[in-house]
Amino acid sequence: AAPGPREQSPTGPRDLRPWQNLGPPATVGMREAAEMARAMVVYESYFGDGKRIAEAIGRGMVRFAKVDVVEVGRASTEIGSDVHLLVVGSPNHAFGLPRPDSRSEAESMTDQPLISQGVGLREWIPSLQVPSGLKAVVYDTRMDHPRLVRHVDHASHSAEKLLRKRGIALLLPAEHYFVEGPQGPLVEGEVARAENWGAELGAAVVGAMAV
Repeated sequence: AAPGPREQSPTGPRDLRPWQNLGPPATVGMREAAEMARAMVVYESYFGDGKRIAEAIGRGMVRFAKVDVVEVGRASTEIGSDVHLLVVGSPNHAFGLPRPDSRSEAESMTDQPLISQGVGLREWIPSLQVPSGLKAVVYDTRMDHPRLVRHVDHASHSAEKLLRKRGIALLLPAEHYFVEGPQGPLVEGEVARAENWGAELGAAVVGAMAV
């Protein structure tokens, strides 16, 4: 069989063939699959970098499937049966998902309103009501230094654990996007990389649904 699509990430190429396990074989063509496929990107962001990554992923995915990009505080906890893929993303706060105290610390770092206020992925994921067979992918934003921080999973690992507890299968390892400092900005090229990743995910979802 021909190799599946691969993505070049900072940790090396990644096989995207798990998307072939999206569900049972469909009886629709590519055009019909593209009309049916739907994804939801839910992000937690404080200074704006996580929002930019979520929007870039959405821009990539919408080339192939319908997609909603929603800030976590505005996201419904009831995921519709028409959603085939849930993408969730968060910054790293103190080596994990943001907590109330780390959110307060973020608020103290700026005189501008934070994008995410109140509920975060830590609270949102455990409250989810999801359709059977929903699949998910996780991403996070993190500092690009020191080197150890680049390669140790923190927020993304916590989000994956919460998703598994809700019975949601993970199709791919988490992706990571890098910032230069606690308030950003994103490292050059990360927005483009996120958009490319979103396009690959969208194409893979449609391909898995089509004959």
